[in-house]
Amino acid sequence: MGSKPNALAKEMTTRRSGFWAQYFYFFMSLLIAATVVYGFSHTIDHNLIGRSPHPPFVLYIHAIVFPAWIVFFIMQSALIRSHNVRLHRRLGKFGVGLAVAIVVVGALTATSMARFEQKDPFNSAAFLVVQVMDLSSFTVPFALAIYWRKRPEFHRRLMLIASCALADAAFGRFPALPLVFSPVGVDALICLGVIRDFIVERRVHKVYLYALPIPIICQIAAMQTFIHASPWWMSVANRILR
Repeated sequence: MGSKPNALAKEMTTRRSGFWAQYFYFFMSLLIAATVVYGFSHTIDHNLIGRSPHPPFVLYIHAIVFPAWIVFFIMQSALIRSHNVRLHRRLGKFGVGLAVAIVVVGALTATSMARFEQKDPFNSAAFLVVQVMDLSSFTVPFALAIYWRKRPEFHRRLMLIASCALADAAFGRFPALPLVFSPVGVDALICLGVIRDFIVERRVHKVYLYALPIPIICQIAAMQTFIHASPWWMSVANRILR
């Protein structure tokens, strides 16, 4: 009689770990998309569509390129889930181009908007340090993901981390979340990957051992620099904005 409950518990554990093993990255792509849609839904009307005077044109390009990455990430996750690895790899070349566009357009948008409206805390010279952190938090994991593209266990985690980094701006627009705590939302998304590893593999992959502590230190440093408008950074930012 005692073996039946044990077998049932084991079956339930297997099902639970099966979800985390098979559907986790696809689920995360949808969660990131939901986060971005929710966050920007609070500002897109008066910051992009109905704004007067009209913002720099690069902001409209930004509004296309960044969501395109989220769609791309969902598509790539779905292809892996459906075992269509060949198409996934072919689309990877497009992903490299899209990632480069994100960095270039992101940098141009940050500087253009800072020149356009410096009264807005999202678009001040001091806030540029946060935007540099966001772009770096995307660029470095993505570059490493490309370098380790033939090592799936590294590649998939690094791609997830890079995509999570793009959600920082969305968390910053959550009504109940203070701007300075927006990076916590990004860290929470990445922590789901840590939880997934605990459940499925009973250990944390080495990618997360570096990908959490280092960005957290950078986030704290960037936010402190922004909040206090550190003179050294203001000097750098003002030179960039000339």
